[in-house]
Amino acid sequence: MHRSRELSLARFLRRLVLIGLVALAVPYVLILAYASPVVHPVSTLMLADLVTLKGYDRRWVSLDDISPNLVRSVMMSEDGQFCRHGGVDWGEMKAVVQEALEGETTRGASTIPMQTVKNLFLWNGRSFIRKALEMPLAIAADFVWSKPRTMEIYLNVAEWGPGIYGAEAAAQHHFGVPASKLTRGQAALLAAALPNPITRVAGKPGPGMRRIAGVVERRARNAGDYITCIYG
Repeated sequence: MHRSRELSLARFLRRLVLIGLVALAVPYVLILAYASPVVHPVSTLMLADLVTLKGYDRRWVSLDDISPNLVRSVMMSEDGQFCRHGGVDWGEMKAVVQEALEGETTRGASTIPMQTVKNLFLWNGRSFIRKALEMPLAIAADFVWSKPRTMEIYLNVAEWGPGIYGAEAAAQHHFGVPASKLTRGQAALLAAALPNPITRVAGKPGPGMRRIAGVVERRARNAGDYITCIYG
């Protein structure tokens, strides 16, 4: 009887390990599938909205149908080294680790590829486990996807309010215009909202958010060589 229980436990543990390995492998398979422009990925937050019967608004558009104003604003706000790194900005990551070791409040070091894979495969909230899963996924995504494809996916899955996902739905919801017609000011407000789109409402910005958007707009106007991988 004791021997039988040990064998049953061993089989259960093997199955558990196998399930875990499959779960870890699935995102990498999906990264390969998402390289195709005909595939329109959805995020884990969108799936959660479907499961909880909340629904969501997301209207996929190609990168060509998104205003360059938004691309520049998001890049200069979220990841100024987007065109230069391989998915992870190791210099920024090293600085954050050093701050943590010194007991200081750490700033975010997530690149656009890291945010994209987090949106697609992982969960919100800060944790070392999520970050450990996020970094190799971001490196794999940056290797498989072109920079324009990464930006296209990110701008189509980013959250811009409760149930509002992607640039097109955000532009329509907050400003009543298509994503292709976003002005510099509107694009800067959307970029400024990204760190916390629930409390930062692009269509109804407070004084603090307007100041942030002003900084983003100035950076975007002077983007220059920073965006050559998108508009070379």
